[in-house]
Amino acid sequence: VRFHYGHPDIFDRLFHLTRGGISKASKIINLSEDIFAGFNSTLREGNVTHHEYMQVGKGRDVGLNQISLFEAKIANGNGEQTLSRDIYRLGHRFDFFRMLSCYYTTIGFYFSTMITVWTVYAFLYGRLYLVLSGLDAALATGKRFVHNTPLQVALASESFVQLGFLMALPMMMEIGLERGFRTALSDFVLMQLQLASVFFTFSLGTKTHYYGRTLLHGGAEYRATGRGFVVFHAKFAENYRLYSRSHFVKGIELMILLVVYEIFGQTYRGAITYIFITVSMWFMVGTWLFAPFLFNPSGFEWQKIVDDWTDWNKWISNRGGIGVAPEKSWESWWDKEQGPLRHSGKRGTILEILLALRFFIYQYGLVYHLNITKQYNQSVLVYGFSWVVILVMLLVMKTVSVGRRRFSAEFQLVFRLIKGLIFITFISIIIILTAIAHMTVLDIFVCILAFMPTGWGLLLIAQAIKPVVEMVGLWGSVKALARGYEILMGLLLFTPIAFLAWFPFVSEFQTRMLFNQAFSRGLQISRILGGHKKDRATRNKE
Repeated sequence: VRFHYGHPDIFDRLFHLTRGGISKASKIINLSEDIFAGFNSTLREGNVTHHEYMQVGKGRDVGLNQISLFEAKIANGNGEQTLSRDIYRLGHRFDFFRMLSCYYTTIGFYFSTMITVWTVYAFLYGRLYLVLSGLDAALATGKRFVHNTPLQVALASESFVQLGFLMALPMMMEIGLERGFRTALSDFVLMQLQLASVFFTFSLGTKTHYYGRTLLHGGAEYRATGRGFVVFHAKFAENYRLYSRSHFVKGIELMILLVVYEIFGQTYRGAITYIFITVSMWFMVGTWLFAPFLFNPSGFEWQKIVDDWTDWNKWISNRGGIGVAPEKSWESWWDKEQGPLRHSGKRGTILEILLALRFFIYQYGLVYHLNITKQYNQSVLVYGFSWVVILVMLLVMKTVSVGRRRFSAEFQLVFRLIKGLIFITFISIIIILTAIAHMTVLDIFVCILAFMPTGWGLLLIAQAIKPVVEMVGLWGSVKALARGYEILMGLLLFTPIAFLAWFPFVSEFQTRMLFNQAFSRGLQISRILGGHKKDRATRNKE
């Protein structure tokens, strides 16, 4: 089942007009318009053949941002194909083997990619359940499992292979059959040195996010990727806009799960076992969080980092509104990101809310493992009290926000006194809990790990039911909370990059890694000849 070869320019138009037309009418549903001519012909018992007289490599974009935009567009298109009647009808009319071929040549790759990421989520949430419920400790320390080192090694190696290198095996087999297994092995090692695994793991996140979001809410759109000169430094704010929802949020969630798994499982489990089980997932987390900056030209130059931080602060603090582009204001970008939710159906909204509930279940598991709640282990009041703490924190934030609007201009002293009192009260509560209830430093850290994702879950639910929240009059508070989370995420991502930018050799290594030797040499010479004065003058002009 080969529906098309990738471009509609060489179709026999007159023939295809009698077979349902070349493209469908809707620009939203039929984003990948050229494949629908193949669907139409095949549904009318036609065959789409492809005669390859000449093989010519087609030049495409080579910058990470351009590639990600293109892959987002294709993933959106495949999501819409999955929901289309054409695929539904083909699936009903094909025999079993042709149906497998249809799956493989159209939506199969994207669906398999999504299943791969879902497996990581299911694995980590399952492990978290085992750890927090005590089953993991019982299995590891029980009499039947005391001498279970071979079993642990087997499970760890299985996890390492299945969630780590299983995707690379078909590629090695194919190269091995065509060009010999020694060549396959050398090619594989060379790919790792060129950070191919980092790039393709990052690409996995792009495909999964946009394909999954289209299945939930629709909203596919054409994304102009451009054909310009791509060797330029992308600003931090631009990378954040592109990858915040697709990679950074998911990467931070998985990182929190891995940290919690390590904290509550370290008493009975060896470090080697933990490393073997989670190394591939830590690799995915690191890739999703920092690959855009690793593949960004001049991503670790100190002056560029300073400029990026100024640009980021300007973007995050600018107010949105009618006519303000997402590139100029965080508020406009945030509203645009919720576009698919606005046009989603009831099923999509309900599923979005159900998915957000995982953060509350996660919080439920954590609050019972605090040192101060051990004596009330079975009481449901512990979970209820954790919600009281969250609501009080949100109320305090709302009070500070209202105070900033009303008092910061005319009554600055009063506003500062209010903030000072809140801070003193907060410190006093922590001291009292430490002295009386024996709260530890680990408890404070676990509370942060428990309550931060809960706030994010509340945000997701508020965005899904925006009309109701606006009716109640709390949308301004939701926006203020969302801005706070964005600033925290930006700081979390920016701090390691700024730290690495202090060391000049990091920037040198990145330049050598990204570009060939001649380009690297030219870049170094241009920096020396350009000097700092020219850079300063250009910056002042901007």
